[in-house]
Amino acid sequence: MARFIILAVVLAIAFTLYSLVDASMTEARRARGVPKPVWVVICVVLPVIGGILWLMVGKGDGREPAKQVAPDDDPRYGALSTEHVDQRIADLESQLRALDDEVFPGEGSGGGEGAADAAGDGKPDASTGPEIDAGKDAPAETNKPDEDTER
Repeated sequence: MARFIILAVVLAIAFTLYSLVDASMTEARRARGVPKPVWVVICVVLPVIGGILWLMVGKGDGREPAKQVAPDDDPRYGALSTEHVDQRIADLESQLRALDDEVFPGEGSGGGEGAADAAGDGKPDASTGPEIDAGKDAPAETNKPDEDTER
């Protein structure tokens, strides 16, 4: 029985040393879960369990995980070359310039508010609408007979 215990302790020490050396010598990019120095500390603090965790969870195979790319971020999705993109941007910029230079009816050459009244002629411009004189344009009262008097 004593031989079995001694053998188990020797195997535990050997496995712990193996996992500790493996964790310390492995490239940092292969460590998964937590950084490599943390794995070394785990192997020291938890002798057998730390080594098992390192070999099962922490030691990666070194391959980068497949990066998920959205379709519109994938350069193959649009299949547009740089020349096509540059031409499209130039076309859109020329359309924006044409829209900026467009003059709408009633704006005149100034384009700002009150540009039509800049001459000082006192006439209201089209944007404010006609002025209403309360005395002139008030609705006239009609002489309707009351419904109570007709009955």
